[in-house]
Amino acid sequence: MKKWLIAISMLCTLGLSGMASADDAAAPPSAAAPAAAPAPDAAAAPAAAPPTTAAPAAAAPAAAPNPAAFINSGDNAWMLTSTALVLMMTIPGLALFYGGMVRKKNVLATVMQSFAITCLVTVLWMIIGYSLAFTPGSGFMGGLSRVFLSGLGLDSVNALAPTIPETTYMTFQMTFAIITPALIVGAFAERMKFSALLWFITAWLIAVYAPIAHMVWGPGGWLGADGVLDYAGGTVVHINAGVAGLVAALVIGKRVGYGKEPMPPHNLVLTVIGAALLWVGWFGFNAGSAVAASDRAGMAMAATQIATAAAALSWMFVEWMAKGKPSVLGICSGAVAGLVAITPASGFVGPSGALFIGIAAGIVCFWAAVYLKNMMGYDDSLDAFGVHAIGGIVGAMLTGVFAVKAIGGTAGMLEGNVAQLMIQAKGVGVTIVYDAVVTFVILKIIDMVIGLRVTEDQEREGLDISLHGEKLE
Repeated sequence: MKKWLIAISMLCTLGLSGMASADDAAAPPSAAAPAAAPAPDAAAAPAAAPPTTAAPAAAAPAAAPNPAAFINSGDNAWMLTSTALVLMMTIPGLALFYGGMVRKKNVLATVMQSFAITCLVTVLWMIIGYSLAFTPGSGFMGGLSRVFLSGLGLDSVNALAPTIPETTYMTFQMTFAIITPALIVGAFAERMKFSALLWFITAWLIAVYAPIAHMVWGPGGWLGADGVLDYAGGTVVHINAGVAGLVAALVIGKRVGYGKEPMPPHNLVLTVIGAALLWVGWFGFNAGSAVAASDRAGMAMAATQIATAAAALSWMFVEWMAKGKPSVLGICSGAVAGLVAITPASGFVGPSGALFIGIAAGIVCFWAAVYLKNMMGYDDSLDAFGVHAIGGIVGAMLTGVFAVKAIGGTAGMLEGNVAQLMIQAKGVGVTIVYDAVVTFVILKIIDMVIGLRVTEDQEREGLDISLHGEKLE
């Protein structure tokens, strides 16, 4: 009981210290301050941020008439492709990646979670999520102008993505909203009620994901306006999901027999296939965040490939030295760690920065997934915190170091902008504190009302049979 309270307190302390440090930082140059990324050459703003070259874009209306004057068919074709790639990351990519790592008696339940979350978040995004995240409102939360996608039609264009239809942009951002809560379930795999999961995802998407997405990426979002750089989701997706996963793992408690009996992965071939699908899909995630078929999208794709390969190798070699053998699970986990870490940086750094970020991510995430978890004693079943939260923090902070002004419009510490590192710390800190506190409150309310955890008998039998009446032969 004391350990998880201490862990949550540590998270909040880390976040608050980051915010305190950022308060002393100098403001970035005015051209870069309003946004997380400059507008690409094709005049389309990044998916992750309003244009840096024009502060008024943050206050622009969500839709504009007469899109024919703006729509670029090449940009739209690329974004339609990117949307499909990012959806593939969750189903089947993440479903297979997680499904291969759990025990045989829980494989179907784990895959079911990813599939059900995809369906649930799609409906929630249409009803309220998109409006709260990506329409004008306050610095904290968007407005209600797109509730039930009201007013969204062929003649709609979002000011954050002026060269593609708003329908394309809305669906692209929907796929980000889908994968973020799906990542969380890896932390409490094999022990949460399915009904509790659905209530948790519903509340978390509205109360946590939408506000943080708006603060970083939305029109008028205060973190984006303060200059926090997050090209494709280091804070919004990965730190957000990883911290929520840790809080959930602590509140729900350890699996029955954890630390006392072996819990080997069921089928690592599924995990390899899932990791490969994640890797390919991530090109839509990162390069698609240019919201244009532009030179910057090409740089983001190159950075993603380099960082992923570097992280996979660094994790493999560190594990080899520490344990005597390199593992299949290790190299796959390292690749995902690299994908996570390069996510916030992909549109801001060059190849050398991507290489360093990948190497750092593989080493630090290996330490977190193996040694930090054992030291703290929590049961993060599939290392959602160790890979996604820690990898996201590494990537977000190193973006402030390696950002290249000629690429993303904002210089990092290596180009003399030391203040950017403090601004990044602020973004990380706000995300950690807000996410940890609100996630904890949501979980405790659900636990009091319907309970979070399956019974011990159900857990021993396996969630496939006990919750879904099916089993893998």
